[in-house]
Amino acid sequence: MITQKPCYILAIESSCDDTAAAVLKNDLVLSNSIANQSIHKAYGGVVPELASRAHQQNIVPVVDQALKKAGITKKDLNAIAYTRGPGLLGSLLVGTSFAKSMSMALDIPLIEVHHLQAHLLCHFIASDLPVPTFPFLGITVSGGHTQLVQVDDYFSFTELGTTLDDAIGEAFDKCGKAMGLGYPAGPEIDKLAQNGNPNTFQFPIPKVPGLDVSYSGFKTSVINFLHKHTQKDPDFITNNLTDLCASIQSTLINIIFEKIEMAVAQTSISQIAIGGGVAANSGLRNKLNQEARKRGWTVFLPPMAYTTDNAAMIGIVGYFKFRKKQYASLGQAATARMPL
Repeated sequence: MITQKPCYILAIESSCDDTAAAVLKNDLVLSNSIANQSIHKAYGGVVPELASRAHQQNIVPVVDQALKKAGITKKDLNAIAYTRGPGLLGSLLVGTSFAKSMSMALDIPLIEVHHLQAHLLCHFIASDLPVPTFPFLGITVSGGHTQLVQVDDYFSFTELGTTLDDAIGEAFDKCGKAMGLGYPAGPEIDKLAQNGNPNTFQFPIPKVPGLDVSYSGFKTSVINFLHKHTQKDPDFITNNLTDLCASIQSTLINIIFEKIEMAVAQTSISQIAIGGGVAANSGLRNKLNQEARKRGWTVFLPPMAYTTDNAAMIGIVGYFKFRKKQYASLGQAATARMPL
């Protein structure tokens, strides 16, 4: 753990459908509170307008809970860190407005955080786990993003490749929906896949130049495949569900893994850190660990609590920026698209 004068940071994350607040003492997480929005399950995906309304209802109690769990009051805070982007604009506006208001009221610094950078820097939260050294390859895999990044410093990120269309997490959810699974489908596919054979059904791996990836064509091929077979046998999905899940999951992982191999070869960097909600997927974790042993890579997997959207990861970036006095102005607006 980094030892120096204690710095208390309140972090706020509201980029999608989870309202989250955390309190960090330097790089140590004292609390990490999240309010999930179950309303979206009925629609099979996040409804932006409903998400922003729920954030407005949740943000005050979530922040209050985070402060109480941390055992401090708002007067002890040294700074407020918040997610500026990327994400759903309506959701981001709620967190941004709250953070700015609290910063003004307490007369303490405001720190903006890039959501995707936070997913990768969560590995530096104080724990007993080893941390990557610079440079390393950062792989963000989530419901809204799929990205390969070279990380040279806490504040130096170079995008090597990104999705040209859908993110890997979205592909999991859409394929799951086509099979009649609930939302989000990713965790359910992962669970069912463990009892299936990944070689039962063959799905195409898109041929995309460079380090970019594409999941839209794969998603369409799965939907068409299911439609074709259920026309012949209405019980096809039910009778083959575990094998379908295993085959779909295996292909989704192989698509990104192929690009990870290329990135290691191109950069000669063999340290790989994973971030994002799909980093919780057991198939991806197992494949990375297995291949790391074969190839001499060093792989860093985040604790489960820091895979999905959370405020602790916003707080650690806020802490690093606080040390450098990289503060935000009240005039900086939330942005749905935010380059690295």
